[in-house]
Amino acid sequence: MAAADLSCDLLVIGGGINGAGIARDAAGRGLKVVLVEQDDLASHTSSASTKLIHGGLRYLEYGEFRLVRESLIERERLLGIAPHIIWPLIFVLPDRHAVRPAWMVRLGLFLYDHLGGRKRLPGSRTVRLDRGPLGEGLAPGIAKGFTYSDCWVEDSRLVALNALDAAERGATILTRTRFESAERVADGWHAAIEGGRSVAARAIVNAAGPWVAEVIARMPGASADRGVRLIKGSHIVVPRLHHGDHALMLQNPDKRIVFVIPYEQHYSLIGTTDEAWEGAPGPAEISQEETDYLCASANRYFARQIGPRDVVWSYAGIRPLYDDHEGNASAVTRDYVLDLDADGGAAPLLSIFGGKITTFRKLAEHTLDKLGDQLDIGEPWTGKTPLPGGDIADFDRFAAGFARDNPFLPADVARRLARAYGTRTGMLLSGARDLDALGRDFGGGLYQAEVDYLIAHEWARTSEDILWRRSKLGLHVQRETVAALDAYLETAAAIR
Repeated sequence: MAAADLSCDLLVIGGGINGAGIARDAAGRGLKVVLVEQDDLASHTSSASTKLIHGGLRYLEYGEFRLVRESLIERERLLGIAPHIIWPLIFVLPDRHAVRPAWMVRLGLFLYDHLGGRKRLPGSRTVRLDRGPLGEGLAPGIAKGFTYSDCWVEDSRLVALNALDAAERGATILTRTRFESAERVADGWHAAIEGGRSVAARAIVNAAGPWVAEVIARMPGASADRGVRLIKGSHIVVPRLHHGDHALMLQNPDKRIVFVIPYEQHYSLIGTTDEAWEGAPGPAEISQEETDYLCASANRYFARQIGPRDVVWSYAGIRPLYDDHEGNASAVTRDYVLDLDADGGAAPLLSIFGGKITTFRKLAEHTLDKLGDQLDIGEPWTGKTPLPGGDIADFDRFAAGFARDNPFLPADVARRLARAYGTRTGMLLSGARDLDALGRDFGGGLYQAEVDYLIAHEWARTSEDILWRRSKLGLHVQRETVAALDAYLETAAAIR
């Protein structure tokens, strides 16, 4: 067999949150890592979430106490290491149309407050909604409810920052590079990847998400004792339904819950649905039935009624959940299972089934723990080490200082850059002292300096990468911006 083009300790297949998190953790423990992703980072499931770092209040109803506890602990840790892209969010749970009695909700909130050793976030409380800002925008007759705390996350940026940190610690990140096949050899694996290249690896982690079973099928002799269940989750974005900074958690007659979350200043994000996905993994779109369901969920609670005509954007993703054979798609576990095929100790393959964004960091630790017998792995380190740009003690103070030090930036642009890049904004601005120094103005607050930074450091190659995953500027810019950006990126690609 010919020598491989690349060699590593660990080949990670999949550039979603789990793959990027594992690559970061492994690179920081001294392993030589190669990550391959068939599309852009966070192209699929990891950019199609409800964008919450949360314990999963509703999972208590299904007895998922271990998962909730781990998630609540991780919520605090992630808030500490990425305060630029993760921040606290108060949720209001109206006590109307409720399919669960108030005592049950209060008990669940008590457990939620105490299971994870909460330190940073406010606890739950009972509130009046017929007066005061928390009830603003709600339909008449909703008099009381409850509040609790969780966190918001810029999900696709979380993936990009994990990949960036992994690369800065020595990992090789190959986007738009499809894994084709792999076979066990005397000292590990020999894998073929897109472009006629190959990788020699001592171990492989299959973090391919919805494609996890397909990846296993491309490895002769590999096996897994677990199964994956694909569930589609869809969201809609509509003009803002309420003006507070809080989100709402709404109970539906079918016992499902739907979130209504402030989004990109002017909008509300509403989701999610749970539908079985019977087709092959791939891009997904919201159905008319899902749109109607989400609109009806909001209309039970809000004074302003909405319909499909109000939807300014929608997105859908396929969740690769561990198949626990639960009949109700909403009740399928969000926990993760790690399946190790070690073939007697040589050439380990570890496949990941299930999981959610909140637990990605702990999942990475558990993954490396399971590979410890085959690889010489250092100690865990990610729980207290900030992600790139996240070395911030107080975000509001940092953002105010950044705006003060760069008065030439429009206030909304300064705030967005501080949120997206944290302390890495200095690298992006590169000493600029006026807007002209940022290069071409593409519109909507997007300048050439930011585009060049994303190309150089965050693997951005298309306007979709930049406008919908590295940012959400796609909601705000004109068509002319997209066309100009596409043309610039085509020129940049030719130069590279």
